Amino acid sequence: MDGRPTGDVAIRVPPVVRDLLATLWSAGHAAYVVGGSLRDALLGRPADDWDFATDALPEETLAAFPGAVYENRFGTVAVRRDGEVFEITTFRSDHDYADFRRPHHVEFGDSLEQDLARRDFTVNAMAWGAPAAAEGAVAPPEPRLVDPFDGRADVAAGRLRAVGDPVKRFEEDALRMIRAVRLAAVLDFEIEPATLAAIEARAGLSRHLSAERIATELGKLLGVPDPTRGLRLLADTGLLAAIAPELAAQRGVVQNKVPGEDLWDHTVRSVAATPANRPILRLAALLHDLGKPATAADGHFYGHERVGAEHAARFLERLHYPRAVIDRVTALVRHHMFAYERSWSDAAVRRFIGKVGRDALDEQLALREADNIGSGLEPDAAGLAELRRRIETELDSDLVLDRRNLAIDGGDLITELGLPPGPTVGRLLEELLERVIQDPTLNDRPTLLLLGRSLLESEPGA
Repeated sequence: MDGRPTGDVAIRVPPVVRDLLATLWSAGHAAYVVGGSLRDALLGRPADDWDFATDALPEETLAAFPGAVYENRFGTVAVRRDGEVFEITTFRSDHDYADFRRPHHVEFGDSLEQDLARRDFTVNAMAWGAPAAAEGAVAPPEPRLVDPFDGRADVAAGRLRAVGDPVKRFEEDALRMIRAVRLAAVLDFEIEPATLAAIEARAGLSRHLSAERIATELGKLLGVPDPTRGLRLLADTGLLAAIAPELAAQRGVVQNKVPGEDLWDHTVRSVAATPANRPILRLAALLHDLGKPATAADGHFYGHERVGAEHAARFLERLHYPRAVIDRVTALVRHHMFAYERSWSDAAVRRFIGKVGRDALDEQLALREADNIGSGLEPDAAGLAELRRRIETELDSDLVLDRRNLAIDGGDLITELGLPPGPTVGRLLEELLERVIQDPTLNDRPTLLLLGRSLLESEPGA
């Protein structure tokens, strides 16, 4: 067997995962779980989206699992079990990375070590499983950890290290640099010096990435409970200047907020002050002061909210966000400098509701609270808590109990997300309904579209 077995390692896998492995073993094939799920299992983290690698060719995997579907030219077969979809991919090697994005073609093989060698980081380049069961064997083979690049030691040390030559890894796929930053934030890992130096040296290659891939990875980073580390790494490595020069321009811009901190520090603080499960709010916090560098004059930033809204719209359009998301985020940026006074009449409160929009009120107030925290102030500075109470007295409560009350319908998913009519639309609406029942504040069109796209991207094969 290729690779270096490191002995028995206690890996807790769901019964369905063990059953899929056993099916491949008994069919005469090597089979292993690989990638992030294995890494998370070693860390004691919840492990989802179990992926498999095998020496079985796609047609052999299809024969072992009736009803499975061959998904793509990269050798991935999707198997549905217990309501979940699992991806089983033939051992392979990548070739001809000419655009710093994806391999132009792959070759299937029977070498586990060669398959692991093409992966991004050592903590993702381990496998747990076994070769095929011996002919006539009564019991299935005993799984073992295969770790040819010392990924287990890096997991234990909290270290993110590229497999092999980091420069080569990042020249193969520039997205790996942004992924390294996200994983460092998610796992609270340090990026080891040679890997970090390679990111700094090749950060400019990320300009070759498609807008969709950048947006997806940025969304995952903003979904980290505390994205501070990741955002700072983006800036410090030069990746931010390559993928978001508007944000990189905030570095070094002085403002009278937290002593010793610049505008970028304020932005990072503001993003961290928003909930991770509010993607629209996090985007707005990231972009709310985008207009300040262009409006800086004598220590002031007159009209930066208006200019910032224009810059935010161009930024989001460049990354191909849905129009409803762009409209909501830019509106939040445009209105984030409101100044509440206790002398406001009830009519003034109602005018504020009308200007901001009923559906955006909670986010608008939450953005201002995050802006306050980013400025070193209390969240409810300038009477925000009182304004929130006064607004509540002007509003009626709406309960969402079925799909008819959702802020979007199937037509929106088909038009905005490019979905064909069919069961996927109904399944997505049911999942969004469940999210809204758990948190009614999510029931607005742009948020549901963004959550819907996130759910689609998280599905196997997306």
